[in-house]
Amino acid sequence: MEFIDLKAQYQLYESEIDFAIKEVLQDGQFIMGKKVYDLEEALAREIGVKCCVATSSGTDSLLLALTAIGIEAGDEVICVPYTWISPVEVIRRLKAVPVFVDIDPDTYMINVNQLEEAITKKTKAIIPISLYGQMPDFEKLNAIATKYNIAVIEDAAQSFGATQNGTNSCNASFIGVTSFFPTKPLGCYGDGGALFTNDSNIANKIRALRVHGASERYNHQYIGMNGRIDTLQAAILLAKLPFFKEELKKRTLVGEYYSQRLKGDFVIPKVVPGNTHIYSQYVLRSENRDEVLTNLKKASIPAAIYYPICIHEQPAYLDLGYKRGDFPVAEKTADEVFSIPMHPWLTKENQEIIINVLKLPLLQTA
Repeated sequence: MEFIDLKAQYQLYESEIDFAIKEVLQDGQFIMGKKVYDLEEALAREIGVKCCVATSSGTDSLLLALTAIGIEAGDEVICVPYTWISPVEVIRRLKAVPVFVDIDPDTYMINVNQLEEAITKKTKAIIPISLYGQMPDFEKLNAIATKYNIAVIEDAAQSFGATQNGTNSCNASFIGVTSFFPTKPLGCYGDGGALFTNDSNIANKIRALRVHGASERYNHQYIGMNGRIDTLQAAILLAKLPFFKEELKKRTLVGEYYSQRLKGDFVIPKVVPGNTHIYSQYVLRSENRDEVLTNLKKASIPAAIYYPICIHEQPAYLDLGYKRGDFPVAEKTADEVFSIPMHPWLTKENQEIIINVLKLPLLQTA
């Protein structure tokens, strides 16, 4: 049984993907070829924004976004301690200071009610994480950010395709950032990412930054980086994009069936009213996680933990001065969550196998 079945996806779209790859091989434009610009136009239409800039990864996209808005040494950027490492990594890379806010106990995303107390005169940006496939409360987030003149950069690495009150993820803030890592709902066959914004000036600056700070060859206005997406990866994403919405419908059905069958036995994902949830991961919660994972392993059912250790407890970030107990909701969540197989081609028969194994610990202790 596959945790995420990329092989099944390739078999379904094999001819489209192979044709797209062959086009690039025949064209020979492997860096910044036409497919890159075609992808940017297609993604901008998909999200409903003016500008899309395709990049080398989701992490590089975050770095480009922070660089473009002028984050410097000593600036504070608000984030959460419960997420993948990238947002905090790029904040530190720019010698800025991550300021953590605890997460909401139901959604595992930033607790917007605690946001204002973390803002200081040094706060220059907020990076809310749209976690596991849905979005935090952007109405409240944007209102607070506007009040204090702070930029909001959505980390939508796990939520591309999700919506909130009809607004697409990546179009809910000043800049939206996503990842096309192979295991994402829309993934390429290597690293890739993108930024989205309705600000043409910022988009143009990001385009220059991703090519060593040059808006034209040998004319470097900024200290940039190599943040380009390969043409091959762009072509693969373009081949997959026409099937994406149908895949999202299937993901929703798989997620809803899990929730229907597991409600009462585990803490299931809470879908916030107004949100769609694309179940980038299907995340459960249990105080008996170790026992549950042992049973899954015995049954050869793959599982994962996103994320077992909060960022403020990671060795590389201990110098920030936080300690165990500073973010109790995030810490408890990290101790209890786990993820089970989730992809559009997961059959109900396989779901039932997974569900029955998940229920074993509860049956044994009843």
